Amino acid sequence: MVHKRGQVKIQRSVTQFISVLFLGGLLLIQSHNSFAAKYLDGIVAVVEDDIILDSELAREATAIVSKLKANNVQLPPRKVLYQQVLERLIVDKLQSQLAQKAGIKISDEMVNNSLESIAQQNNLSMEEFKREVSKEGIEFDVFKESIRKEILVNQLRSQEIGSRIKVSEQEVRHYLDTEISADTQKIKYFLGHILIAVPEGASALTIQAEEAEAHRVIAKLRAGDDFKKMAVSVSDGTNALQGGELGWRTINQVPSLFVGVLKTLRKGEISEPIRSPGGFHILKLIDSTGIDAHIITETHVRHILIKTNEIVNDAEAKKRLAVISNRIADGDDFAALAQANSDDTGSALKGGDLGWVMPGVLVPPFEKAMSELRVNEISAPIQTQFGWHLIEVLARRTKDNSEEYKVNQARDEIRKRKIEEETELWLRRLRDESYVDVRLDFLNDQK
Repeated sequence: MVHKRGQVKIQRSVTQFISVLFLGGLLLIQSHNSFAAKYLDGIVAVVEDDIILDSELAREATAIVSKLKANNVQLPPRKVLYQQVLERLIVDKLQSQLAQKAGIKISDEMVNNSLESIAQQNNLSMEEFKREVSKEGIEFDVFKESIRKEILVNQLRSQEIGSRIKVSEQEVRHYLDTEISADTQKIKYFLGHILIAVPEGASALTIQAEEAEAHRVIAKLRAGDDFKKMAVSVSDGTNALQGGELGWRTINQVPSLFVGVLKTLRKGEISEPIRSPGGFHILKLIDSTGIDAHIITETHVRHILIKTNEIVNDAEAKKRLAVISNRIADGDDFAALAQANSDDTGSALKGGDLGWVMPGVLVPPFEKAMSELRVNEISAPIQTQFGWHLIEVLARRTKDNSEEYKVNQARDEIRKRKIEEETELWLRRLRDESYVDVRLDFLNDQK
């Protein structure tokens, strides 16, 4: 089996990806230097059975400040910034604790595969990728642990939320009939988002107050206030510390709650408040652009897998594959050898044949090796988390995958919408139902 089950596929450029990670080490900028030194070892918050230290808060705030400055975002007042960063740390702690209780563990192999995937997506070797990370002032080990943390959170959310999300065929048909058209497929939107949260079970008076706050924010934005700065200062959304940016999305990737409003916005415009169970949402259409048709290259591939275990180590697995490779070179049939030797029982019955595969279906090391092979060429032994493989490419073809892609896209986007909408509520509920003792008195004298 070489399909990516439960793996996280991270698709960002190196610079974008690094920009949202937390820097390791206390690289304090001048404007925060005295503050961080003053409270280096105190406890900022008690989160269930864990704590957050001043040094953690200062480190995370420094990373966020660096990112905001790099993106030319005006900094909010220091107290507001640190409160926002602390809130993110609290939610991160709660998710980590929940993942630990759920027995979720992220192996080094999973982390390494994700790192290889990021490097591959940016056309870099691993050594080149490490140098790019270092150029951003981040130790690679710290970067690696950040990847581990992201995978952990994604798996937790998949378990807590994704497992409950169902997409029916009727929903897919309705989506295709009403939302996917030639026009919408050609347009991407770059969105900004601010959430003014409303607690669960809030009184009518509280709801009215939060709605008034949303209108106040909109008025200031329309009067010329910077959207990114406002998002960092007031938004309760998970993307607040990225200046509220949701990034590039097609209309089909936008939460269904926003679709009708987005279609009425022109570039640069700010929406009216959009009510949801989680609060009041404010959108800004930052930019829009067209997209290309969906053309893919499929590969017909087969393989022989030797798994490693207590008896068969890496050296033994490679040795066995070398013997098999020599037999193929001498004229023995690949399919017959796969049936007799491959530990991938599913494909072994078919002579190792994995059929026609699309890009992104197989694990990164396997796909990388496969993509470098010519038709009818057999690879050297290749290692993945499943073991060691011999790979042969039988054929390649390029096709317009638009129809199949639309159906799969519809299903994926409906699921993403549901997950995104549910995640906001789940995080808010997790925060509200947990024991958190925030100790922010030391910020009261900060101007």
